[in-house]
Order: sequence, then structure tokens, then C-alpha cells
Amino acid sequence: MASAPQSICILRLSAIGDVCHAVAAVQALQRHFPGVPITWIIGKVEAMLLDGLPGVDLVVFDKKLGRKAYSDLAHKLGGREFDVLLHMQVAFRANVASLFIKAKRKIGFNWTLAKELHALFMRERIAPQHQPHVLDGFAGFVRHLGVPFLQQPGDVPVWQMPITDEHRAWAKAQLLKQLPKQVTDQHTPLRGHLVISPAASKAERNWLPERYAALADHAYQQGFAVYICGGPTQLERDLAAAIEQHASAPLHNLVGKTNLKQLLALLEQATLVVAPDTGPAHMAVTVGTPVIGLYGHSNPARTGPYLSRDYVVEVYHDELKRQTGKTAAELPWGTRVKGAHIMALISTERVIAMFDRVVTEIETGYRATARQQEPSA
Repeated sequence: MASAPQSICILRLSAIGDVCHAVAAVQALQRHFPGVPITWIIGKVEAMLLDGLPGVDLVVFDKKLGRKAYSDLAHKLGGREFDVLLHMQVAFRANVASLFIKAKRKIGFNWTLAKELHALFMRERIAPQHQPHVLDGFAGFVRHLGVPFLQQPGDVPVWQMPITDEHRAWAKAQLLKQLPKQVTDQHTPLRGHLVISPAASKAERNWLPERYAALADHAYQQGFAVYICGGPTQLERDLAAAIEQHASAPLHNLVGKTNLKQLLALLEQATLVVAPDTGPAHMAVTVGTPVIGLYGHSNPARTGPYLSRDYVVEVYHDELKRQTGKTAAELPWGTRVKGAHIMALISTERVIAMFDRVVTEIETGYRATARQQEPSA
């Protein structure tokens, strides 16, 4: 075991999906260095999800304060000095925030992954990685401290997310409200609960509402209860309403009606989740629920649902080659493709076929979930 640092500070402010990836790395550190205090500098919304994370002191960086956010951070830290700062974010705002954190060692990304002057703020850098997933990038920080995390092919991360019994009880109550007609009238077995989290942060990354509706109808006919979830933004409310309008099956619309903890508990209780590249997809991974990811603009090898990347339905690679004439391996890692038309290239038939495949694998016990895996560190 490597010599244990006396204190560790994590700097990762956002976003929900990336914070979920970081939890696995932080908890690998905890298993390897039990009892070492860990402080996590984190965004305000993300802290709502991770509140109560065992053994971790969350210090909120509120970007809405503007420049005052930095002095507020310094005040909250109260002059503490850490043995190690793991600076897991390349955004300029996070780079500036690192100046207000005292640490004997400041460790950041390698030169290839560093952006927005990130490298200039660091004294040490993690080892180079070849086209890593975001979570694998975070694993590089853990390995830099001597922790054998995600070193071998087949190693699987695990998560212990802070969900209370109250949140689980709420989620279970929701799952009893929307049962398929054939289950209630004909007493046929309920096959499961499908949660659709249809909205990404930008509208162009969302699949079409009529196609979500077609999937929902198919799932309902197969004996699944179907739910739509999401945040309170107008974009998300409008998309959910459009899906309901196109669907023949009754849907339980929870958009804007859950907090992050309740949503996490609902995702935990679900049989299967369908989503584009959005936070709830990665939240579902942390609680062991399979995810069908719908990807067009970003590379699922980098940002896909980590334990469900084989369930992704994507058009990214074909569209990247069409737009640039090059493959992902020939371009800077993380290159995105542009266009409001891209998600329409994902057909209903492909997603329904993937849904049928995943359901079969779940019901036959083919797929081992994250909750059934042993920790890799």
C-alpha cells in the first residue's frame, strides 16, 4: 500500500455525469486509504446529489456568486492546507479556483487532456492515457497516488451513492402508480419499469418526441410501466408533453417533480433507463441500472454510460466521418459533431431492437450489474 496522504482535496465542480464518474474514483481512494479525510470542492447542484456521501466533506463552490465565489471558497476552507489536491477539471473557472486551495501537491491532467491553461496551474500531472473514458481519466488520478484502480481490462468500478430509506420509499410508491392495463386487468406479470430521461442540456442532443413515444408504446405493450423524468426547465417540460401527446400508452410524467435524490432512487428501482448524453444516464449507472444511451454529437467511448457502453445506439462515428472525412482515432479525442439533424438519424427500429435485447439479457440473467461486481480497488 502506498504511503497514505494525511488529507486529500478533490476539485471537480460539475457536471452531474462527471461528478458521478468521480465518485467511483473517490471511493477507491477511501478503500485504499481508510480514515484519510477527503474534502471535495463541488458545484451547488452537484452537492445536492452527493449530500451525505460517506466520509467526504463537501465544500460548495457557487458559481452564481461570480468573482465572489473565489473569496467565498477561501473563507470556507479557512486556510486549511491539504497534502494532495486532485484537480479533476480543466475548465478555466476550476483552474482559477485551484489558486485558492492550499496543497503541498497539486495534481492535474496530462498535457494531452489539459485545456484552458490547466497545465499552468498544476505541479504534477497524471500519466498519459490513450483515448480514455471520462471515468478512466479520473482513475488516472487515483493510480497516481498508488491505488490500483481500473488497471486491467474487465476491472469494474463500484459506487455507494447516498440514498436514504425515505427516498427509496418515495420511488417505490411512484412505481406502483402506473401499471400496464394487461397487468391490472388481466393479471399478467409486470415485466419491469422503463424510465425515459429524454432531455440533454441542449435541445439538439435530444431524440425526437414521436420516437420516444413509439418506444414507450412498445415497452407498454411488452408489459412495462413507463415513466418520464427530468428537471423543471421549460425545455424538459415541453419535450415530456410532446412525448405524451404522441404516445398511445399512459405515461407517468415526473418531469420537474423530483429532486436529485428522489430521481436517483427512482433510477435505482427502474429495470431499464433510456436517455441521451445527460446526467440521469450516468446516475443510473452508479446504482447498477442498465442504460440505453442515445448518442449523436459526442463519442460514447468517452462519455457513454460506463457500464452500459455496449447498449449505446449511436450515429456519432458515421456522422463524424461524413463531416470531417476522418475517424475518431484520427482527430483530437472528444471531438464533437455539429448539427440539429443528427439525433434524427437514430431510427426507432434500432432503439426498439436494443430495448428488446437488453430486456432479454436482464431476464435471462446474462447481464451482471454493477451491484453484483467486486470492487477493483
